[in-house]
Amino acid sequence: MSGAPPSSPHPPRSRSAPSPRGRGEGWGEGLRRFRDGYGRLLEIVVAALMIVLFAEVTLGVVFRAIGRSLIWYDEVASVLLAWLTFYGAALASVKRAHIGCPEVVEAMSWRARRALNIVAEVLVIAFFILLGGVGASVLPVLATDALVSLPDIPMSLVQSVIPISAALIVIAEVLHLVDLLRAREPAASAGLSLAEGLH
Repeated sequence: MSGAPPSSPHPPRSRSAPSPRGRGEGWGEGLRRFRDGYGRLLEIVVAALMIVLFAEVTLGVVFRAIGRSLIWYDEVASVLLAWLTFYGAALASVKRAHIGCPEVVEAMSWRARRALNIVAEVLVIAFFILLGGVGASVLPVLATDALVSLPDIPMSLVQSVIPISAALIVIAEVLHLVDLLRAREPAASAGLSLAEGLH
């Protein structure tokens, strides 16, 4: 009659019990994946604009060298450069790559540094919401205007980069604001610098 009792079909509670932080960590992981995918999308857009701008400038130089200059070369190059600047700024927001001066803020305590970064993020978001709203409001006014060298391209399409890039920057800044709000001392203290939070 000796023998071990039959093993239970259920695993021990210590193995099956979920971690109290599992849900929060899963949400944070999802946010990180979204940020990574969002950054890759903007990288593709910026890279495509750089390729198009390079091709357009090269084409313009070649045609000018053979004495048959393209009338739309200069204007289109200016538009592409402006688009590259705006969409590049959105990518820099995702990458936290804007220029900053972290020395003063780094001298503050962790709580003061975090609070200042949160206030700065709110101000940046508010500014780009305002910029995007104003940019969108002028598009109907420009609907009847067009490029001088390419009359088939309306100015509203050209200037649409302002509200679109503003919205993209707002998304990037909101993602960083969420990180700031979720940050807990002391683990996040090294990552809350002025260079990351202020532009």
